[in-house]
Amino acid sequence: MSLDSNEILLRPRFSMDFDENADTLLASFKENLAEGDCEYCSKIVDKHVFIDVPKKDNHFWSPQLHIEIEELDDNTSKIKGLFGPKPQVWTLFMFIHFLVGTAFLFFLVAAYSKWSLKESVFFPATMLVVLPLLWILLYFLGRMGKATGKKQMDELKRFMQKSLDRLKD
Repeated sequence: MSLDSNEILLRPRFSMDFDENADTLLASFKENLAEGDCEYCSKIVDKHVFIDVPKKDNHFWSPQLHIEIEELDDNTSKIKGLFGPKPQVWTLFMFIHFLVGTAFLFFLVAAYSKWSLKESVFFPATMLVVLPLLWILLYFLGRMGKATGKKQMDELKRFMQKSLDRLKD
């Protein structure tokens, strides 16, 4: 499993196969999360494990690790993982992207309408330049957030690996 911070992905994914059944893998996570010195906030819902960074280290750009344990057969399983921002941050970014996209289409239609009516297209044309620049800014903000949370992403990865190493004992 490699997590290269130079990748374009804002939400890195990984997948790992195990010669263990899904319940054994899930029990390993539950056991590690139940330890007295475990600082990680987590939720386990069905075969999904959500792990957050400790509350004292949590900030706006803190990542979350979502692990899905998929049973392939009685003795093999697959873990699918997704590192990403907290759902609230991701939803905010997607909402802003939607607004920018909708505004772009609106100003495209307005520019065409004004051009057809032989009126000034200065403002709609200006917005057709500004909105893609805003999109680029949003992209770089997301990259900055990913870079800010990179250390915490590595900590979550180590915690996950520690949970899975219990199976080898």
